[in-house]
Amino acid sequence: MAVTTHKPELTNTTLWVMTLTTGLVVANIYYNQPLLTDMAQTFHVSNGEAGQVSMLTQVGYALGMLFVVPLADMVKRKRLMLINFAFIVAALLLTALAPNIHILILSGLLLGAASIIPQLLIPMAAHLANPAERGKKIGFIMSGLLIGILLSRTLSGFVGAHLSWRAMFYIAAGLMMLMWLLIYLLLPEVEPNYKGNYKQLMRSLLHLFQTEPKLRLASLRGALCFACFSAFWTTLVFMLKQNFNEGSDVAGAFGLAGAFGAIAAGLMGRLSDRMDAYKLSTITLLLVLISFIIFWFSAFSIAGLTAGVIIMDMGVQATHISNQATILSLNPEARNRINTIYMVSYFIGGATGTFLATRVWGNYNWAGICVVGIVLSSVAIIIHIISRKTMQRSV
Repeated sequence: MAVTTHKPELTNTTLWVMTLTTGLVVANIYYNQPLLTDMAQTFHVSNGEAGQVSMLTQVGYALGMLFVVPLADMVKRKRLMLINFAFIVAALLLTALAPNIHILILSGLLLGAASIIPQLLIPMAAHLANPAERGKKIGFIMSGLLIGILLSRTLSGFVGAHLSWRAMFYIAAGLMMLMWLLIYLLLPEVEPNYKGNYKQLMRSLLHLFQTEPKLRLASLRGALCFACFSAFWTTLVFMLKQNFNEGSDVAGAFGLAGAFGAIAAGLMGRLSDRMDAYKLSTITLLLVLISFIIFWFSAFSIAGLTAGVIIMDMGVQATHISNQATILSLNPEARNRINTIYMVSYFIGGATGTFLATRVWGNYNWAGICVVGIVLSSVAIIIHIISRKTMQRSV
C-alpha cells in the first residue's frame, strides 16, 4: 500500500550535495585496492590473502544494499543516512586500528555494508527529478560516484606511499564526519511511501525480480561488467610491482586516467534520455571487451595501460548509467527496492571478479587477468544480443 506525498524539488544545491556525498562515501570501498601490497607487508601475508580485504568489502556492500537500502521505501531517507554515517566512521576507525589481517578483513566487510548511502541518494534523485531529465540528473550524480571510485585510488595510493595505509582511513573518518554535517544541514527529507512491514518489504524484492525482465537482464549485464572492472583494479597494483617495480602511488595515479572515462560516461546519461538504450549499451559493452584486448598487449606499456583504463572505465560506467536509467523508470513506488536488486547483483559480480582475479593471478599473472576480462565481457555481449527484444520493449 502506498500513499501520495508532496516531494521537494531537486534544486542545484540538492543535486550538488547528493553528488559530493555520493563520491566521497563510495570512495571508502575502494581506498584499500592500491594499498593491498602495503597491507600484505604489514601483516606478513600473501597478496592473495590481502586481496580478501577488497573482496569482502564488496561483499559487505552487497549485503548492506540487500538488507538496508530497501528500508528507504518505508523509513525517512535522510534519517537513515545520518544513522548510517555513524557506522561508516566506526568501520573506518576499526580498519585504521586493525591489529591483524583477520580484523582488517572483518572491518572491510563492515565498511562495505555501511557505505550504501550512494544507493539511497540515486533513487532519491530519480524520485525528485523531472521525468524528462531523469537520465541527465542520474548521469550527473553517477559522474560524482565514478570519479569518487577512481580518484579514491589516486588519493589512497598517494597517502599510502607518503604516510601509511592506516593514515588513509583516519583521513576518511574525518571526511565522513564533515559529510554527516553537510547532509544534516542541506539535504531535504523524503517521506516513505511503503506502508507494509520489513518482512513484506523483503518478500517484494523476489516479486520484483520475477516480474521485471528488464531488471533481471540489466542486473546480469551490470554484474559481468563490474566483475571485469574489479578484476582489473584489484590486481593492477600487483602487476605494476612485478613488471615496473612501482607501488601504490602509481597504481592510484591510474585513477586519474579512469576519471576521464568516468566523465565521458557521465555525459552518456544525457544520451540515455534521447538514444535507444539497447544501441547505447551495445557500444559501451564493446568498449569493455576492447579494453581487455588492449591490456593483453600492454603488460609492459604504461601508455597502453592508460588508454585501456580510459576505455574500460568509459564502457563499464556508461553501461551502468544506461542500466540504472532503464530500471529506475520501471516502478516509481519501488525504486529503492529495484535499485537494491540491481546493485546487489552488481557488487556480487564485483566480488566474483575480485575472487577470480586473486586466484588466477597466482598461476597466470597478467595474462590470466586479461583472459578473465575478455571472457566475462564476451559473455555480457552475448547475453545482451540474445535479450535484444526484451530490452527494446517499452524502454
